[in-house]
Amino acid sequence: MKKIISAVVSVFFALTVSVPVIAENALPEVSAKACVLIEEKTGKILFEKNSSEKLPMASTTKIMTTLLCLESGGLDDEFVVDSDAIKVEGSSMGLVEGDVVTKRALCYGMLLPSGNDAANAAAVKIGGSIEHFAEMMNERAEEIGMTRTCFVTPSGLEGEGHGSSAYDMALLAREALRNPEFAEICSQKKAKVEFGNPPYERWLVNTNKLLDMYEGVKGVKTGFTDEAGRCLVSACERDGISMICVTLNDKNDWQDHINMYDYGFSLLDTLELGSDEIIPVPIAGGTEETLPVRADEKLVIGDDGKTENRISSKIVLPPFIYAGVKTGDKVGEIQYFYDGRYIDSIPLKAMKNAEYKMTEKKDSSKSFLNKVKTFLFGN
Repeated sequence: MKKIISAVVSVFFALTVSVPVIAENALPEVSAKACVLIEEKTGKILFEKNSSEKLPMASTTKIMTTLLCLESGGLDDEFVVDSDAIKVEGSSMGLVEGDVVTKRALCYGMLLPSGNDAANAAAVKIGGSIEHFAEMMNERAEEIGMTRTCFVTPSGLEGEGHGSSAYDMALLAREALRNPEFAEICSQKKAKVEFGNPPYERWLVNTNKLLDMYEGVKGVKTGFTDEAGRCLVSACERDGISMICVTLNDKNDWQDHINMYDYGFSLLDTLELGSDEIIPVPIAGGTEETLPVRADEKLVIGDDGKTENRISSKIVLPPFIYAGVKTGDKVGEIQYFYDGRYIDSIPLKAMKNAEYKMTEKKDSSKSFLNKVKTFLFGN
């Protein structure tokens, strides 16, 4: 009996020690040719593989096309699509010659079904030609700091020199998600959009399956061509911690994004940025000399334990304000920076009303008579 128990214990011990121990923050295995995972607010790289290598990025290009379309304004103005622009191969939102659309509809057509026709139609409407629109794309890329990027087409179909790096695409997604309308559109699993001749409502379905596969995913864009392979730019947020993930040429992109997000969330804790300081701002024309203002919000970022000492801030306030400001009105802001790069801001709001100073109205006729009396008769 003792031998049997001893043998069982030995077998149990052997099984126990043979189980591999997985580190809590083990680096993910990724099959992509290039990838990057960044904390969205700071842009800090949490994981990368060949993230600076310039590669074709397929339809993730449409992130830039959509951003420029949204920034151009007049989103709900109707117009007829350019008949030549929409004659393009590949994925489509279903535009045909003579269709009446809006820029907003084209944005949905680019980000959900990844319409190449939508991208070309937007480019010609905004830039006058695809070539000039590509110049606009590259100018905006330079503003964002995308140093390894060259845009040639608005759709992502191959063009000579068209390409970007995983890190540049993460920076682009970070910039695009600051636009509330972009963020709203790319997070939709499907949407009802109106266009046609005459326009009528129809449903567009998002190609981004990750929206249903992982909690907190809020976009952004899929892509595929034979040259680029499978490309995916995504963003995910939980408990105030937000990250952006990019994979280029990745046959296992859905799972790789999940693995990288698992890694990122195991690495990060929330860090709140804010201030309880009450700041007096001079008032012009008020009953009091100053108005107290304070930040009543917090900015939440993801912290890997090495972030806080690289954060700086700047208080932005006018030299004075005019009376009439109401409690809760925004008067200024606190801007936050990571390694000198802008993160975000929180508003500084008035803590009370800045009342107008009431002045007595003088009777001009009486004032004149008093002056005459003083001149004639003295005091």
